[in-house]
Amino acid sequence: MINNDSSHVLTVKELSDYLKVHPSTIYRQLKRGRLPAFKVGSDWRFNIESIDRWRMEQDTFQAI
Repeated sequence: MINNDSSHVLTVKELSDYLKVHPSTIYRQLKRGRLPAFKVGSDWRFNIESIDRWRMEQDTFQAI
């Protein structure tokens, strides 16, 4: 279960569940530099607040 705490950090698996996409989609978007993310060692992590803001920006862009 995902907590909406703004300091909550997600793994690739948790983000794929949250966005309802396959993990390979997450990796593809990371490779293209399209997702706000950071690395912890060799693993990607995502701040849920940054992801929600990114989603809102994507929705705004799509509406134009």
